[in-house]
Amino acid sequence: MLMRKSGGQEREDANADARLAAIVDSSYDAIISKDLQSVIVSWNHAAERMFGFSAEEAVGQSILMLMPEHLRSEENDIIGRIRRGEGVASFDTTRRRKDGSLIAVSLTVSPIRNRYDEIVGASTIARDISAAKESERRIRLLMREVNHRVKNQFAVILSMVRETSKRSADPGEFEELIRSRIMALSRSHDLLVTSEWAGASLFDLIQEHLKPFGHEERISLSGPLLTLQSNAVQNLGMAFHELGTNSSKYGALAAGGGRVEITWKVETGPDAQRRFHLLWHETSAGAAQKTTERKGFGTVVLQRVAPQSLSGSSSLERSPDGMKWELDAPLEAIVVPQLGAENGSDFNG
Repeated sequence: MLMRKSGGQEREDANADARLAAIVDSSYDAIISKDLQSVIVSWNHAAERMFGFSAEEAVGQSILMLMPEHLRSEENDIIGRIRRGEGVASFDTTRRRKDGSLIAVSLTVSPIRNRYDEIVGASTIARDISAAKESERRIRLLMREVNHRVKNQFAVILSMVRETSKRSADPGEFEELIRSRIMALSRSHDLLVTSEWAGASLFDLIQEHLKPFGHEERISLSGPLLTLQSNAVQNLGMAFHELGTNSSKYGALAAGGGRVEITWKVETGPDAQRRFHLLWHETSAGAAQKTTERKGFGTVVLQRVAPQSLSGSSSLERSPDGMKWELDAPLEAIVVPQLGAENGSDFNG
């Protein structure tokens, strides 16, 4: 015998249904219901925003329209579990929008039962996790980059220890040189970490490495705005540290009135390849600059390590009244793609 609901009970049920519909419709997550044949029965506003289909376009269509071809087997498993009365806990997958683009989503699927406790369909809640997946991807890329760079740093440090030990008879001198060179590597590393390994400004790199030597008023920088690749940051950073150290001990920054001019430019070579050219030119006033035939680690960096690592070439000229170091390399080995600018502003420090 069927029991007839009172008018008050019917109104209460209607109000509850209206509240539930309002909650579903205002949700930020896509909420979709389907029958046991995988045909879409309801489609809220968030589903419209997420997938691009209006409710009129989606209702009555198979849920398979949202699934990339290689993932359609997921639906058989989902419907099989729903028929057995099992829910599907949250899992990450990919769905297709109306425009054909893919979106990363987290899905939760639960059985829908009628008043007789019969399973008649399923409710799917889809949450857009594209931002989280992109963040995970970037973290993985950064970790791989950091791992690569750390291994590279270890190799550089071992080389520093080996080469410096060959040229240092005094343990105190050896310790001082190694400490200063490792700190220079750390300064380059800090610039890269700040930019999440996206590169660093050439201007910032030079300033950072010459800051410990002081005399900013006697150092001038001029050239276009360039964002360096991480490999160029490390190797040019080593070069600037060695140049600054030599200048502060024996060159322009050691003698009163001496000056250091650092200029760089981008030119197009005869083979139409864009090239990077940098000149470190220091002039000493008063006392003559100390010159030596002894090839220290700094000379090795300037003549071999830096140019070879950047697929370029260099020249080093010393004279009693100054020194020049020139570097020429393909622009593609120096700058972050698309960020090198040929026309920039001049800077003076």
